[in-house]
Amino acid sequence: MSRTALHKSPRLLRGIAVTLPILLLAACGKQESGVLQGYVEGEFVYVASPLPGTVTLQVSRGSMARRGDPLFALESVAERASRDEAARRLAQARSVLDDARKGVRPTELAALEAQLRQARSALGLAEAELGRQERLFRSGTVSAQELDRARSAREQQLQLVARIEADMQTAKLGARGDQLSAAAANVKALEAVLARAEWELSQKSRPAPEDALVYDTLYRSGEWVAAGRPVVSLLPAGNVKVRFFAPQRSVSSLHPGDQLTVSVDGIKEPLPGKVSFVSPRAEYTPPVIYSKESRAKLVFLVEASFPPQVAARLHPGQPVDVHLGR
Repeated sequence: MSRTALHKSPRLLRGIAVTLPILLLAACGKQESGVLQGYVEGEFVYVASPLPGTVTLQVSRGSMARRGDPLFALESVAERASRDEAARRLAQARSVLDDARKGVRPTELAALEAQLRQARSALGLAEAELGRQERLFRSGTVSAQELDRARSAREQQLQLVARIEADMQTAKLGARGDQLSAAAANVKALEAVLARAEWELSQKSRPAPEDALVYDTLYRSGEWVAAGRPVVSLLPAGNVKVRFFAPQRSVSSLHPGDQLTVSVDGIKEPLPGKVSFVSPRAEYTPPVIYSKESRAKLVFLVEASFPPQVAARLHPGQPVDVHLGR
């Protein structure tokens, strides 16, 4: 178009001046095909103790903790004393039960055996005396009273031997069944008390449940921590995810396990991941009915997970570009 034609068409110039910025803004705002905006999200693990106490931190913020590494410890003087007391009471109860099962001591049993031998010897003498008195009574030398006295002495010795034999059998049996049951039940109860004391003592020192980044420490060493209050927050690599919102026109093609990549500022190469969750619920629901215009506003939450070595390069809060089908 010539300069003369432009001067003769001021309406055309005004149309170009209005239309060109709109086209430029539309070009700038247009999103690359197949690319969605997302952000990095971390699902933190908050480690706490069910018991209170003064804390001593054993990790620092930003360090890596391996599975089983100590994170923090609470003062445990009272719990350690309770554990030791329970252990000693259990040892005492076990000794009582063992003693009840054994019966009398060997020296006591030996004394009973000596008494039995003595009683049997006296019984033999009493029987010999009874036989002699019977012969004398038949010859008329002794009276019936003397014979009855000899018979009574022999009967007393028989009863004494029977009593000592019964005492020996009882001594070998140990305690009665009810006493043994009571002693065994006492041992079981004290074992439970010891188990609880040991558990309470173990809760005063908390290890890392898995390999994770120590994202934050919520207390300083020397501070008092109430029961159940988190002391350390961990971020395992498997808990780092990318969340983004997919429009309804493309959500039907997304399934858990689908491959994708994300681009992060400061990292040249795209990072590979896979879809781990697709929300079944729309994040925005238009009123009344679904028209074509309102359906275009529907988006669904999608989560993506990454291998541990890739997740370690992502930080919660980072914006990312999600490339589907890569």
